[in-house]
Amino acid sequence: MSGFFYLRTKKMIREKTIWITGASSGIGRALAIQLASANNLILSSRNLNELEETKNKCASSKVHLEPLDLGDFDSHHSIVARVVKNHGPIDQLIHCGGISQRSLVKDTLLTVDEKLMAINYLGTVSLTKAILPHFLEKKKGHFTVITSLTGVFASPYRSGYAASKHALHGFFDSLRAELEDEGIRVTLAAPGFVKTKVSINALTGDGTSLGSMDDAQAKGISAEACAQKTIRAIAKNKREVYIGRESYAAYVKRYLPGLFARLIKKAKVR
Repeated sequence: MSGFFYLRTKKMIREKTIWITGASSGIGRALAIQLASANNLILSSRNLNELEETKNKCASSKVHLEPLDLGDFDSHHSIVARVVKNHGPIDQLIHCGGISQRSLVKDTLLTVDEKLMAINYLGTVSLTKAILPHFLEKKKGHFTVITSLTGVFASPYRSGYAASKHALHGFFDSLRAELEDEGIRVTLAAPGFVKTKVSINALTGDGTSLGSMDDAQAKGISAEACAQKTIRAIAKNKREVYIGRESYAAYVKRYLPGLFARLIKKAKVR
């Protein structure tokens, strides 16, 4: 997008209190940096040191840190209560937290699938349900979910990851259908390959981290570009947006499923 149009859409998100999970790196950090100058931010992740780095990059006094473990479901209600008490009404919750995968189905332990679903899906749902009464009381609130194009179509090496992202699409589509008329907005932002640490931290079949950036990820768009397109979608109240050069595959899957099935088997996804 042009610089002018980006600035215009960015200005549409002003003077909001925005909570961003997964803000310690990648897309979450890029969103925080781009939104910090005009908004009050709460940034969360498990890694407090990297959250501090994000805060320092934001160059704003309106950035606050709230450590959060998406896998600790029992803590979410108390964390939401503390955030609201300390920072007042929350306008938007941007879900960026999660973990990826690089392993074949036949090589993947069930415990890996369980962890992917617990963090990516159930953790996000848990935090959503914890803050939902607050949004409903205000009769206004906006959930933005950084899912993935693998939430629209699956690919090799990402069976559990794709399942968790498909689940997010299903849950938030239902939530939107139920509550959009009550002032609750949902934006699903589905990026393709983004050059972040996501593949480095991805789980392999036995649950250990991959530890390296795969070629496809290294050739992806920047986290900054992904954040820009996400902010534009939020500002325009889009229900769903596909981001990245791989977006065309979502339409091939929808309209030419046979062709897609043949192509995805040969796709260079590592």
